Amino acid sequence: MPKLVLLACILGAGTLSVQAQEGTQSMLQDVSYPYLEKLIEVARTNYPRSKAYKERIGIADIGIRRAKVAYFDALSVSYLYSPANTTTYITNPVSPVPTVVNPNWLNNYQIGLLLNVGSILQKTPLLKQARGEKRVAEYEQQAFELNLEADVKQRYFAYIQRLAILRVKHELQLDIESMLKDIKYKFEKGEQTLENYNNVLVMYSDNNQQKIIAESEVLISKSKLEELVGEKLENIKLDQ
Repeated sequence: MPKLVLLACILGAGTLSVQAQEGTQSMLQDVSYPYLEKLIEVARTNYPRSKAYKERIGIADIGIRRAKVAYFDALSVSYLYSPANTTTYITNPVSPVPTVVNPNWLNNYQIGLLLNVGSILQKTPLLKQARGEKRVAEYEQQAFELNLEADVKQRYFAYIQRLAILRVKHELQLDIESMLKDIKYKFEKGEQTLENYNNVLVMYSDNNQQKIIAESEVLISKSKLEELVGEKLENIKLDQ
């Protein structure tokens, strides 16, 4: 029993040290909102679906221009050329001298414009449809960007959380290593039992495994964030 109490005191002292360190840990100190806004900006530029929505809006603009140009289909231009020197001779049976007559009221070129009202009435709905398609594309882009922004924030905060957890695991491992050295020294001097020494060894092994798991979770959360922004986080700087 005294030996178990002694081990509890040793481990308790280490636990208090760890708890004191964990009490000072907070992921909020690692959150950089300017960097987060930079990540959102990069994601909007690089993410393939974001590019697709921009292309759709561009295509809608082309449709609007085509619908406007289509109004000219309702106009048709015609012209008539009447030479000024055209004459017609009319013979009068009463008079032996023929009469010279110009049959054209207007001479030279005559231009006419024809407006097809029915065609105009058909083009107006097409223009409204093209503008409506652009608005729909813009609304869909806005909705996508809101979802993309939320996803980037969630994955960024998850990444920061994993980093904070890994830091706690690392500091805990340092404390356990210190405890292990201490109890090993006492065990070699005969001041601690093999059972107590083995208990600390198990604690060291368990936390080391937890630290490895935390490291893998950091890498996974980092890759998920990079999936959205389309670049390595190391390549994204605030001063870019």
